[in-house]
Amino acid sequence: MGGDFGPHCIVPACISALAEFPSLHLTLVGQASLIEEQLERQSGDVDRARLQIHHASEVITANERPAQALRGKPDASMRVALELVRQGHAHACVSAGNTGALMALSRYLLKTLPGIDRPAMVSPLPTEQGHCYLLDLGANVDCSAEHLYQFAIMGAVAAETLGIEQPRVALLNVGTEDIKGNQQVKLAASLLRQASGLNFIGYIEGDGLYRGEADVVVCDGFVGNILLKSSEGLARMITGRLERLFSEGLFAQTIGALAMPLLRRLKDDLAPAQHNGASFLGLQGIVVKSHGAAGEEGFQSAIRCALREVQENLPQRLHGRLEDMLL
Repeated sequence: MGGDFGPHCIVPACISALAEFPSLHLTLVGQASLIEEQLERQSGDVDRARLQIHHASEVITANERPAQALRGKPDASMRVALELVRQGHAHACVSAGNTGALMALSRYLLKTLPGIDRPAMVSPLPTEQGHCYLLDLGANVDCSAEHLYQFAIMGAVAAETLGIEQPRVALLNVGTEDIKGNQQVKLAASLLRQASGLNFIGYIEGDGLYRGEADVVVCDGFVGNILLKSSEGLARMITGRLERLFSEGLFAQTIGALAMPLLRRLKDDLAPAQHNGASFLGLQGIVVKSHGAAGEEGFQSAIRCALREVQENLPQRLHGRLEDMLL
């Protein structure tokens, strides 16, 4: 029920995901009458054998405080969805709703893995070399050195699980020199240099991130969220300006017609919808947060992210590796 568009966006995204993945089963949690209304509007066949509706009478709004959501709405769609994961009736939860409430409820219901103090939000960002995993993206605004250390370990293990051998791990900083940065970053770097089995390469600046100099980039949630939102806005600005330039005058339109296939490819590569879906690493269950403003394509991408983590059995694999690597 959450996000800027609610069932109006999420229902068609789910139907598209079912068509993309024949083995996928989805449960839509929320106000049943509104969900059914959206299902009736869909053209084509809907495989109801793989699509269930689980009624939940309450909704957590975007401006509710996490503590209020935790105590005040036992039948909220977000809470009920997480309960289904906790009880083993679902393998993962995907939500576009209130991030703070989702994090608080996830920690309360699913608990963190042993040795992890706080879950961290992680998502891939496009780079010149492909992509890198950035965490934390906003779940933890204030972080200690130990938290950053745990984020780095989790990010490295997750990157390995998703196919990157010996991922290069870096701390996002205001410079690459050892003397740069605040006390938390310096202490985190000291801890990471002592970690066995971790390919820690030191500090990285923002431009190095986009050059693809690291596979996992670690920062606190305040910095990470600003970087993520700035990246999304920059990508939209670049592609929008290119489109306008190629529409100004006959000569530009001719060049634009020739360049259009490359422009479309660039737009697809940079589109935030292609990378939508931030995982909550460190939980004893799979939770993926979709951007609240994501459209149908973006929410489908978040479902795709959750499915990949289910197939890779990510929480269990994280648990096995974290025991050996955490302090």
